[in-house]
Amino acid sequence: MTESYYLCFDIGGTNVKYGVLNALGSFVTQGHYSTNKSSKKTFIQDITNKVNEITSTYAIKRIGISFPGFINVDTGYAEFAGAIDVLHGENILALLYENITLPIVIENDANCATLAEKLTGNAKDCDDFICMTIGTGIGGGIFINGKLVNGHTFKAGEFGLMIIDGMVNGYKNMHEIASTSALIHTYKEAKGLNESEKVEGDQVFREALEDRQVKRLLDQWFSYVSFGIFNLAATLNPEKILIGGGISVREDLYEMLEEALLAIPSWQDIRCTIEPCKHHNEAGMIGALYKCIEEENQ
Repeated sequence: MTESYYLCFDIGGTNVKYGVLNALGSFVTQGHYSTNKSSKKTFIQDITNKVNEITSTYAIKRIGISFPGFINVDTGYAEFAGAIDVLHGENILALLYENITLPIVIENDANCATLAEKLTGNAKDCDDFICMTIGTGIGGGIFINGKLVNGHTFKAGEFGLMIIDGMVNGYKNMHEIASTSALIHTYKEAKGLNESEKVEGDQVFREALEDRQVKRLLDQWFSYVSFGIFNLAATLNPEKILIGGGISVREDLYEMLEEALLAIPSWQDIRCTIEPCKHHNEAGMIGALYKCIEEENQ
C-alpha cells in the first residue's frame, strides 16, 4: 500500500515554504519560492502550480496552510491577511478551491507555531501552554484544556497589543516596547545611531556586560517582557510558556527573564515553566500538519 503524505505551506511576506510530511511529522521533501503578491491571481496560481507539481510525485491526502493575519479557520476568510495585502478581505480557501480538489485546512501562522510545539515540540506532553514569539513584533498562541484557543473572532494570541506600562508615556503596547525590534530601537536612540544602521539583538546583550546605560535599557526591556508573561500566567495558569523568535535561542535569556519575573511579588504564586520553543523555521509547516491530522480525525 502506498504511503500517504500531507503537503504543508508556510506563507510569509518574502518566501513561501512548503514541505511534504508524513503523519509522524517527518519531512520527505521541502523547499521554498519567492512570494509573489502583485495580485491575488498570481499568488493563488503559484500555490496551485506547486500543488500540481507535488501531487504528480506524491500521494497527498490533505493540504495544510499556515497563513498570517486574522483567519477564520472554519470558512477560510481573511479579515486581515498580514503581509499578503492583496488577500485582505478575501476567502483564501474559496480561491484555492477554484483550482484544487484536495481537502485544504488553514490556520494563523502563530497558532501553527503553537500546534507544532504540541505535535512534536516542547509541549507535546502539555494540555495547557502558551507560545510567545518575540521578534519584529510579539505574537503567539494559546493551547488550553487540550485545544487551541482561536477566540470569538479568531484574534486570540495577539499578545503584542497588551498594555504593560500603565500608559505612563501614552499608548504603547508590547509590540512597541517589548519586541526585539523595540529593544534595538531603544539602543539606537541611547547611542545616537541612525535608525537605518544595522544592529542585532546580540550586540545589545554583549554591550550590556560593560556599559551601564545599555544594561539599564536591557533590564527595562526584560521588565516589559516579564510583565506580559506574568499577565498571561495569571490569566490562563498554563503549565508552560514557550518563547519563540530568533532571540529565544539565547541561553542567558531565561536566567535574565526569571530574574525579572522574580521581581514581581506574585510570580511565586502563579509561576510556570519558561522554555524555548523547539521548532523555528519549520514550525509553520509542522503546525499545518497538526491541523491536517486534526481535521482527518474529526
